[in-house]
Amino acid sequence: MAAYYITVTGVVQGVGFRPFVYTLATRLALNGWVYNHSGGVDIAIEGPEEAAARFIAALRDEAPPLAHITGVTVRPVSPNGYTRFEIRHSEQQEGQYQLISPDVATCPDCLRELFDPHDRRYRYPFINCTNCGPRFTIIDAIPYDRPNTTMRVFPLCDACRAEYEDPANRRFHAQPNACPVCGPHVWLKENERMANGESRIQNPKSKIQNLTAEDALSKAQALLLDGKIVAIKGLGGFHLACDATNAKAVRTLRERKRRPHKPFAIMAATLDDARALCDVSPEAEALLTSPQAPIVLLDRRSTLVVDDVAPGQHTLGVMLPSTPLHHILLRDVGRPLVMTSGNLSEEPIAMDNAEALERLAPLADAFLLHNRDIHARYDDSVVHIANSEWQTANGKKPSSDLPFTTCHFQFLRRARGYAPFPVRLPFALPQTFAAGPLLKNTFTLTRDVNAFVSQHIGDMENLETLEHYEAALATYRRLFRIEPEVVVCDLHPDYMTTRFAEEYARAHNLPAPRRVQHHRAHIAACLADNGYPRNGAPVIGVALDGTGYGEDNAPFHDAIWGGEWFVGGYDGLTRAAHLEYLPLPGGDAAIRNPWRIAVAYLHTLLGPEAFPAGIFCPSDALLVRQQVTHNINTPPTSSMGRLFDAVSALLDVCQVATYEAQAAIELEQIAAPVGQADSLSYNFDIEASGDMQIVRVAALFEDLLRDIERGVPTPEIALRFHATVAQMIVAVCERLRTATNITTVALSGGVFQNRLLLKLAVPLLEKHRFEVLQHQQVPCNDGGVSLGQAVYQSQ
Repeated sequence: MAAYYITVTGVVQGVGFRPFVYTLATRLALNGWVYNHSGGVDIAIEGPEEAAARFIAALRDEAPPLAHITGVTVRPVSPNGYTRFEIRHSEQQEGQYQLISPDVATCPDCLRELFDPHDRRYRYPFINCTNCGPRFTIIDAIPYDRPNTTMRVFPLCDACRAEYEDPANRRFHAQPNACPVCGPHVWLKENERMANGESRIQNPKSKIQNLTAEDALSKAQALLLDGKIVAIKGLGGFHLACDATNAKAVRTLRERKRRPHKPFAIMAATLDDARALCDVSPEAEALLTSPQAPIVLLDRRSTLVVDDVAPGQHTLGVMLPSTPLHHILLRDVGRPLVMTSGNLSEEPIAMDNAEALERLAPLADAFLLHNRDIHARYDDSVVHIANSEWQTANGKKPSSDLPFTTCHFQFLRRARGYAPFPVRLPFALPQTFAAGPLLKNTFTLTRDVNAFVSQHIGDMENLETLEHYEAALATYRRLFRIEPEVVVCDLHPDYMTTRFAEEYARAHNLPAPRRVQHHRAHIAACLADNGYPRNGAPVIGVALDGTGYGEDNAPFHDAIWGGEWFVGGYDGLTRAAHLEYLPLPGGDAAIRNPWRIAVAYLHTLLGPEAFPAGIFCPSDALLVRQQVTHNINTPPTSSMGRLFDAVSALLDVCQVATYEAQAAIELEQIAAPVGQADSLSYNFDIEASGDMQIVRVAALFEDLLRDIERGVPTPEIALRFHATVAQMIVAVCERLRTATNITTVALSGGVFQNRLLLKLAVPLLEKHRFEVLQHQQVPCNDGGVSLGQAVYQSQ
């Protein structure tokens, strides 16, 4: 008789792991028990040695698909004489913590039941099982049991309890289990619009008693087909939905949301519907139908979705329904719907019913509400597939530690479906709180070798976002039992995150925050994302983005960095090269008006005569040139993002931006396909200044102006510019390799969200025998900066 005590750690709660263990032990005729605790799952087994060995091997080999095991500890013990195998009650253990599953999209089994007229959960908007449904957004304590979730207020009916207690049932110990008899329900409230444009919610504090759930769904369908905007409560907050084939409805949503140009995402009912709208590769199909169901950027193939959904774009952000409620509504409407975050631009997504009725009243014509509370506010994740063509050709495979990786993709926004799954670090850290950047904020908390990068928080520029940040931080600290010993923040003294970190350190009697320069954090994040070892060889880090607080001395003490090359690693990154400094007239005003950047760059590089006719207003351009000449509020910048802005404005692609990186995004979108135009790059120079390499771009603008004068088509010029940036990256890296013998390059920063640039630059680097590290588990944009702050160790 063999007897073992086993501890399993990882994502092993809320994923059907205890039912799996019970079924496995019963199948192998083993006796003992299994239970959840605050640190994972403990198991005791007794029986024949061969059966015990098969059981231990199967824990990893046959684990449920949503489980992700990080450790299995097996210890021989003396037999206790157990006579059966049972699931015991969970235990809370002081100081222990466990990994928690993100929310999971509706599984195929539940989807079949949802649309089966003979099933008792037919068209029930909250159907779920151990393989799908809400997880992190409903948990407020561990271990993961129903009393520790927002489902505690819904006692199970007899039928649901029988499923919950039946080891052979798919809903055995499914904590959110419910049905129309005992579970949450939906209702609808309409918004009365007055003649003066003001809104008034019908009966704001009471439900409409005479509307059944089917009535509410039918009314929501009718409103959407009539061109109205409906706020829909989802897993992590509210969506604002409208008919994506109705230009008037989309324009109305843009006006109300104050979002004139930034693309909206759409939701299609099925994979076939998505294929009718866009080109869906096998990699994209795997992502769309995955348990995470993110928004995936796809190339359009149909004009059914109106251009106003994504102005100036040949791509669409597409997702499939992630909840039963969305599945029902999309099939009822029979059209793709715009499905965008339920907020006014730059505010957090609305989460609670009362909050939505107040904050979204000026935006929505009706509200599809339900009474399952949300504990954690989560947006949808957004991804794109990174260079699948060249990766397939070169036999590349993703090296991510993610349990849900199906192809090599990159995050643009990491939230629902992925967070809070941690990045596994190549070395342990003291418990650390990294406050993150100002824009596209996330924070990171570390414990042992786990880095818990928060869901997308947003731009830290208003009180509402700060409150969301504080609530999310408190949730992560509580659930993962983290008491930070180290606080880290950005160098910028006036960022809201910097001030928060300083106050946090004071309030918790911790040393003053360690400050990490923005672009060094980018490179450190890329290293950690790839599991690069602490004692690994130095790398060349290429950090290209729009804005980051620099470290220069006079005369560039107020310089804004953004086109940077470094050498080093976690323990220190030395700035080795950068784009030349050029004036940014008006600071933020220039970022919102890329034409100002183009004027300033041309004036500085080529003189006052270098202005093509008909692009810039002469009087406005004269004012900017005078501002540059007299150095009035013109901070110097080495930003690659601003170089993209200048070229975009010069080509008259985007002269005024209403959202971040609009000019660069539209420049990428308009560029000719690789292979369909002459991609010969423009000229540029690299000048040595002591130990620093400086990239000079006057020749680039001379060539570009010459092409404009020759009448070269704008798409071809845009492609050539992208090819120039790719050549620039490689040329600087080759110079640095000559000086240092470093052969590994880490790419980070928001500029590398540009799929065309990646398609050009990465194969070129590999052709020149560089090993290339790219982001896999966190975004290359500022959403990954907090991870880099946490792991960067230089003082």
